[in-house]
Amino acid sequence: MSIKRIAIFASGSGSNAEKIAQYFAQHPSVEVSLILSNNPQAGVIARARKLNIPVVLFDKKTFTETQKIVELLQNQRIDLVVLAGFMMLIPEPMVQAFPQKMVNIHPALLPKFGGKGMYGHFVHEAVVAAQESESGITIHYVNEHYDEGAIIFQASCSVSSTDTSESVAAKVQVLEHQHYPAVIEQLLA
Repeated sequence: MSIKRIAIFASGSGSNAEKIAQYFAQHPSVEVSLILSNNPQAGVIARARKLNIPVVLFDKKTFTETQKIVELLQNQRIDLVVLAGFMMLIPEPMVQAFPQKMVNIHPALLPKFGGKGMYGHFVHEAVVAAQESESGITIHYVNEHYDEGAIIFQASCSVSSTDTSESVAAKVQVLEHQHYPAVIEQLLA
């Protein structure tokens, strides 16, 4: 049986990347082969090193104007590209190189609260401001537009009138950590 190889892109603290790596650490047929980041200060780098996962850092120009990252992923025989708090729009050549083989998690129930500028605390602030009764996560395929790829999975949590953006963020993060690794596993089955 051949091992399925995952590459994770992250720009921030890397809690989702770490949960995914831990989930697959003892998996018989799936491994996290690489963690890539555009942010040399990202917390995900220390988490990756702690888990002995190779890290690749790149700048915006390399990512958007060259094929170097696509070629790296192809040379590493990556089966699935996973975005976990990655803050850059994916260039079209990369989307085309990994059709239906690139997924993202969004901290809201798309199509609500998605698109450019809708990430992290901005999403949770918008949910609270709109007095929504629920929020949650959306796992979706990546295309060349922010948060517009086909939806694979959603899970929701309630939002009460007393919730703050921080309390909504905490509820959503529980859903992220609970569901993202399992959905990735199903996609690779």
